[in-house]
Formats: sequence, structure tokens, C-alpha cells
Amino acid sequence: MMIGVYDYTVILTYLSTLSGVIGIIVTMTGIGHPYCGTMFLMISGLLDGFDGKVARTKKNRSDFEKEFGVQIDSLSDLICFGVLPASIGIAQLRVSGLLTDLGRKAVKPDNYSFVLLLITIAAFYVLAALIRLAYFNSTSDQRAEEAMIKGKAYFTGLPVTSAALIFPLTLVLHWILSADLTVFYFWLMLIVAVLFIGNFKVPKPNKKQFAVILVIGLVEFIGTLLILFCA
Repeated sequence: MMIGVYDYTVILTYLSTLSGVIGIIVTMTGIGHPYCGTMFLMISGLLDGFDGKVARTKKNRSDFEKEFGVQIDSLSDLICFGVLPASIGIAQLRVSGLLTDLGRKAVKPDNYSFVLLLITIAAFYVLAALIRLAYFNSTSDQRAEEAMIKGKAYFTGLPVTSAALIFPLTLVLHWILSADLTVFYFWLMLIVAVLFIGNFKVPKPNKKQFAVILVIGLVEFIGTLLILFCA
């Protein structure tokens, strides 16, 4: 007998987590490349977009199953949309030549402090994602009540799942423009991190908006695939 939930309501979340973990591994080791990690980031984003809808099809879920689903979804999001984008950024430093072996100070002395700053931004990004997700879980009851009263559901701060659209677009532009956008990636990561913990309302997308998001993600996915095959 094992603890946890193992029915179809959480299968997409588990698959999303596995995708995120594999993305981190292939991105941070010599067997992969930042664009490989980007592929897994978008796969996780696609799976996350449907996991809640699949879970809600089971009408007789127990309170434990519902709470487990909420918690496991946030933990998965931290891996896929917190740690993985930061890992892609660090890998981008490596392939761009800015970072070869920071532990032995193999970077140029004048770049050393700058590289440390970029790594700090990546760490702050993960922390901001963690805070955002913890806040989301802590206010779930309050948000449900507000949605019933106002008839419209909102996010507070930028959802972490937006990383699945934002960062792949940056890397696609990196390839199309033949420009090194590595440093820009980190400044963008800093902006997104601040938006994660910003105190502003973002309406939840309706069906049409969700379809548009899927189309954008599909275009980015195809673009990244073409880049990988052409590289």
C-alpha cells in the first residue's frame, strides 16, 4: 500500500513533473542543450493547462483527493516553471561562453561578478515562484468566495505557468535574430519574478483566450523543434 493518489485525476500533473525533471537534467548536463530544456518546459505547460480540467471530471473526489491535487500541482509547478526556466538560463550562460566553470573561476575576472549577479537573479526567480505558489495555496478558499460573489475568477500576481510561453519565445527570438539574448533572458527572468509576487489581479482566461494561448504555445513549440533539427 502506498501513500498518495494514483488515479487519472493526477496523471497529467505527474507527467508534467517528469517532463520538468527531465528538462532540468538534460539542460544542466553535457547531454543536453537549453533548447532541449525549452521543449520540456512547453510540454509541462501543455500538460498543466489540462490537468485541472481532467481532475474536475471526477465528480466524487474526496476532500483528501482535492487537497492532494492542489498541493501536488503547486509542487509540480515549482519544478517545471520555477526551477526549469532558471536551469535553462544557467545552461544558456554555459553555451554562450559566459560560464564554463565558475567554481574554478574559469570565467574572465571582469565577468565574474556579473555572472554571479545573473546566477543570483536565477535564484531569486525560483524564490519568487515559490512565494507565489505558497500564496496561491494559502488563499484558495478566499479566492473561491470572491469568484462566487463577483462571478469572475482572478489570479493575484502573474501565474507561474506563464513561464511556459514567455521564456520559449525569448529563445526562439535568440535564434531568429542571430543575437545573443542570454543576458536579456536573465533581465526578463527578474521582471517575471517581480510580477510573480506583484499585488495585482489577472483574470483567469476564458475558453477563447485559452485557445489563443494554446495556439501561441504550439507556434513556439514548432519553432523550437525546427531550431533543434536545424542546429
